Amino acid sequence: MKQIFTLPASAVRLQKIATPFLFVLLGVIYASWAARIPAIRDALSLTPAQLGFVLLAGGFGAAASFPLAAGAIAHFGARRAAWYAGLALILFLPCVPFAPNMTWLLLAALGLGAASGCFDVAINALGAADEKAAGRSIMSLLHAWFCLGAMCGALLGSAMAGMGVSTLVHYCVVSLLLATPLYAAYRVIPPDRPVSDTTRKYFAIAHGPVIALGIIGFCGAVAEGSIADWSGVFMKDQLRVADGIAPLAYAAFACLMLIARLLCDRLKDRHGARRVVAIGALCAACGLFVAVLAVNVPLTIAGFACAGAGLAAVFPFVFSAAGRHGSASLAAVATFSYSGGLLGPPVIGFLAQGWGMRAALAFIGVIGIAIAIAASRAKWLE
Repeated sequence: MKQIFTLPASAVRLQKIATPFLFVLLGVIYASWAARIPAIRDALSLTPAQLGFVLLAGGFGAAASFPLAAGAIAHFGARRAAWYAGLALILFLPCVPFAPNMTWLLLAALGLGAASGCFDVAINALGAADEKAAGRSIMSLLHAWFCLGAMCGALLGSAMAGMGVSTLVHYCVVSLLLATPLYAAYRVIPPDRPVSDTTRKYFAIAHGPVIALGIIGFCGAVAEGSIADWSGVFMKDQLRVADGIAPLAYAAFACLMLIARLLCDRLKDRHGARRVVAIGALCAACGLFVAVLAVNVPLTIAGFACAGAGLAAVFPFVFSAAGRHGSASLAAVATFSYSGGLLGPPVIGFLAQGWGMRAALAFIGVIGIAIAIAASRAKWLE
């Protein structure tokens, strides 16, 4: 007689939260790095242009790691690839404050970016598998978990900086706190079989209607990455806030993005993706223009929060639309988007060096307007 074995209820619950936790982990690491950028800059007395090169190194590491991540998934499976990349991520994070000069900081940022890129690809592969098993769309919700992690990481960074905790101690604490849950998530996620897909493209050139989606993804990545990396610097330089207050701008950005992403699917069903993305991008632009004024701390933080809500729909809807038109379209849009994440933050640094932080932040607001125009004309977005 064939026996049927079932997992205990506790194990089933752990499996359900394992993949969302990995998105939370990535958000915590990402925001922990972003929250202490002003302190890292001040420790080495970097100019805006030099800081831009550091951010460029991190973005280049992430973009260059995608083929490596694809190979790791094909060889080990997404579960083990996420475990290996997650270990690298929590090991590289404390290396950043150890950098004694610009050269070592560039190398540390390169390694951290490569580890985060591999981890990002691996956990999205796990998310796609969970979505397929669930038979319904859950990817937007998983990205909302990333926002939750980013908000928590930014608030923790604010608290650490406010208490005068060094960046090295802060990053070591974060790595130690995340190591055990990372291992626990790896243990409960069901093993997957390595599958090599020789037809899948990771970098592709957009053509035809895909160009509009690619432009939206590119601009969205520029705006989101630039706000994450430069909002704290803007708060400190323009409003002269303490290190503990500066990360609250990104915390507010991530918090409102989290709330908005929980509502995005419902708004899409009622009003359509084009309208939601276009109106949201205009709201983001308005929020950034309010932040540029730097009238006071609460109003500036509110401006960044409005930008987070406005940009929330960009990535879920753009990638969803591209995926409906085949893997080649998805690869082309991904290439555009990751290029924006690579180029955006350093460009803001160079603009800040030549024109000042206000002008650089206003440029991100102009990008929001460009997203709105492109979204209103992108028929494939629906």
